[in-house]
Amino acid sequence: QVQLVESGGGLVQAGESLRLSCAASGRTFSTFVMGWFRQAPGKEREFVAAISWSGRHTNYADSVKDRFTISRDNAKNTGYLQMNSLKPEDTAVYYCARGMLQTMTRDFRDFSSWGQGTQVTVSS
Repeated sequence: QVQLVESGGGLVQAGESLRLSCAASGRTFSTFVMGWFRQAPGKEREFVAAISWSGRHTNYADSVKDRFTISRDNAKNTGYLQMNSLKPEDTAVYYCARGMLQTMTRDFRDFSSWGQGTQVTVSS
């Protein structure tokens, strides 16, 4: 069973950057789609980005496109989310998860093995 652990969150000012990491246990990391989601207080879990098992295909929410970059290093069993030009509305707990389908989807119900999340807070 795959376990995912997020890290890299923190408190930053608007316009600054953060890089989140998602470390996976097990040998199957390179075989599945990886996704990042976020959840702000009182709001539903929201899709942020996804990346195919090979890393060749990516998908982003419109709200983060051109500011965030998802990537993965299968040799290190680790995925990343580079977040630039952060805005206060990016404040949320960020989660990584394993896609259960071979195709990339934005529906959180198609993901499993959720990590515990990492808090990102952006001050104005």
